[in-house]
Amino acid sequence: MAVGNIAVPNTIYPIEGIKLSATAAGVRYKDRDDLVVVEIAETATTALVTTKNTFCAAPVRVLREHFVKASPRYLVTNTGNANAGTGADGKRRAVEICNALADKTGVDVNSILPFSTGVIGEPLNSDAVIAGLDAALANLAADNWLVAANGIRTTDTVPKLASQKIDVDNSSYHITGMSKGSGMIRPNMATMLGYVATDANIAADLLQEMLIAINEQSFNRITVDGDTSTNDCCVLIATGAASSDIIDSSSHPHYQPVFAALTAVFVRLAQLIVRDGEGATKFMTVKVTGGKTTQECCDVAYAVAQSPLVKTAFFASDANWGRILAAVGYAGIEDLDTEQVDVYLDDVMICQNGGVAPDYTEEAGKMVMSRAEITIHIDLSRGDASDTVYTCDLSYDYVKINADYRS
Repeated sequence: MAVGNIAVPNTIYPIEGIKLSATAAGVRYKDRDDLVVVEIAETATTALVTTKNTFCAAPVRVLREHFVKASPRYLVTNTGNANAGTGADGKRRAVEICNALADKTGVDVNSILPFSTGVIGEPLNSDAVIAGLDAALANLAADNWLVAANGIRTTDTVPKLASQKIDVDNSSYHITGMSKGSGMIRPNMATMLGYVATDANIAADLLQEMLIAINEQSFNRITVDGDTSTNDCCVLIATGAASSDIIDSSSHPHYQPVFAALTAVFVRLAQLIVRDGEGATKFMTVKVTGGKTTQECCDVAYAVAQSPLVKTAFFASDANWGRILAAVGYAGIEDLDTEQVDVYLDDVMICQNGGVAPDYTEEAGKMVMSRAEITIHIDLSRGDASDTVYTCDLSYDYVKINADYRS
């Protein structure tokens, strides 16, 4: 059950230079699309971030090799099978898929980036993927974002899409993106899978810098269960169709508004993953202020956001706020003065100077905890740094979904 506003945008802007399709290849699921192809214009620039999990999937290893050799022209994604933990055979199958798509499209094989998501440790039916490529190529269209967003889903209950148009001076820019992910979420470099495109004209080196920076405030600030996937990847594409004027530095007059709009799309996609977290019933924002550094703020935020005890208390609407303090205490800030720490649930102060706030009541705490969307604000009172992490509660359904995942 997804939490809060998870609606598909009323307007999904096509991005000139991008075409998408989805088809049912029968990789794992029956009677649903599980193969997605994205075609990228030859003139586009592309940026990429991938998982830091050292046991990364075979397609991740392949796409890293391809990305440094040629500009991407096609992205091919299968769902239902992660092609991870499959050794040399998995890499061979990923390469076979790339070779087949390169043969069918006439592009350099290094221009093909493969992606997989699903069950880890099972051989990928690459023959099924290859057999589905003709249908996928035949159905490529600029307005297939929703079709593609549905095609990359696994345990996701909803498609995840965001789209914006901005006007800057005499130029109009469009941004559209999709993501997937519901469990095995603490990306640590990228989301489970994320694809964002804009028609802005952005230099390749700058686009990579932008992706890394935006990623740090979006996909790298979410957690469902603290598990970093073997398959996490995120791609940002700039087709350049909107203007011949290249945004080539942060001093360009269009840089900041485009950067802000891209950030908004990324944050929306990242929050959708948390809102659709496996079994989620609560959407929680963990905001840490008053830190000495951004890193210690993130350490505290993630300690709270990933605590099973905190997450289960929120699921039960149990105002057991001592669990929050315990998580702050083991976050690794050795010189933390706990008698300076304040904690709020929304607008209710529950902890002041390291102890129960004088005006706090159990009823007030329980009232906040019963809400579907809650902000936990922790003020460390030791500096000017701050940061925010998004998470969800931990319910019975999370255990059921993951216990039954392969069956």
